Amino acid sequence: MNQTLKIGVAGLGRAFSQMLPTFLQDPRVKLVAATDPIAFARAQFEKDFEAPTVDSVEALCALPEVDVVYIATPHGLHAQHTCIAAQHGKHVWVEKPMAISLDECTQMIMACQSAGVHLMVGHSHSFNAPVLQARQLIASGQLGQVRMITAMNYTDFLYRPRRPEELNTALGGGVIHSQAAHQMDVVRLLGGGKVSAVQACTGKWDPSRPTEGAYSALLQFEGGAFANVTYNGHGHFDSDIWMDHVGEMGDLKPPSESAQRYGQAKRRLVTAQTSAEETALKAARNYGGNLYTPADTHATNYQHFGPVIVSCEKGDIRLTPSGIWVYGPDKVDFVALPAPTVPRAEVIKELCLALQQQTPLTHTGEWARATTEVCLGILQAAETGQSVSMAHQIAAHHGH
Repeated sequence: MNQTLKIGVAGLGRAFSQMLPTFLQDPRVKLVAATDPIAFARAQFEKDFEAPTVDSVEALCALPEVDVVYIATPHGLHAQHTCIAAQHGKHVWVEKPMAISLDECTQMIMACQSAGVHLMVGHSHSFNAPVLQARQLIASGQLGQVRMITAMNYTDFLYRPRRPEELNTALGGGVIHSQAAHQMDVVRLLGGGKVSAVQACTGKWDPSRPTEGAYSALLQFEGGAFANVTYNGHGHFDSDIWMDHVGEMGDLKPPSESAQRYGQAKRRLVTAQTSAEETALKAARNYGGNLYTPADTHATNYQHFGPVIVSCEKGDIRLTPSGIWVYGPDKVDFVALPAPTVPRAEVIKELCLALQQQTPLTHTGEWARATTEVCLGILQAAETGQSVSMAHQIAAHHGH
């Protein structure tokens, strides 16, 4: 009989806030403990879940009631915290990006293998049901081989409140580590997984935000397919208008409110004059903070990461927040998905199948290392002006 997975949370920040609607609604998991350096976040967790908090990741991993450690700490700490969890015999679920170097990724993989525990990496948007739906259609062979993928996203990412390291690329900051990790995961899943080479340009256009805020990359896949991927986080155009006016988290963004929303992130940031004030503003907007706004627990659309079009030999597939458009050889068809009942339920499904039924994970450490390699390849290609070859790529597992 399947039992509820007991989750210990390492990090109660932004990633946890976005996962919270899932934790609140999915009966397959239960939050039993947490740790975070911010006292008001710990107090909120204890109140909401009637569960203890502890003062370190080490103490969290030592708790016997914890089955899985959900690591949602800053990017640069993922490797260290994964290894601690593995040493305590805990299964590991780590947020994207897996880590900020390939060596760290390998260290995490080896630690979990040595301990005999599972390692799942995500949330990334490649878990989203429309992505999995498109992948299933591709695997059926009805449209022939994938030949080209186009993916783009325009957001205000760069102007959301940041801690200092989030504006330092070397420490895991900028859109490559935080945002390309989503986009590369999506296109790799749809393109078969194995990227052979990367060419790219990146944009650092605002001296006050000294990290990459934009990129365009061309990925070549083994087998001949290629993907053109673009991201711009400078807060002007919003590509959600191309996604039926649905936001990344599945929330409706009425066109009538677009003027009110425009420039909102930058206006909010003006209230923080120093790095310390910006860090405090970020904390205040996160779980337990006085500016915290809970994510919508009743979204009628699936989450997304901007427009994605897959061109196959016999037709194209366009992903939307509620299903996929299929432009086939003879007709156009919309294949709708049932409305989501729990946001990100696909993430919990993959975790539960792996731990309870020994179904192979799709989002393994090896898979996420390959995505990290592509992201780092974008940085290297942009710096050198040369195509960068990949060495750690794997094919996608055709699992759940």
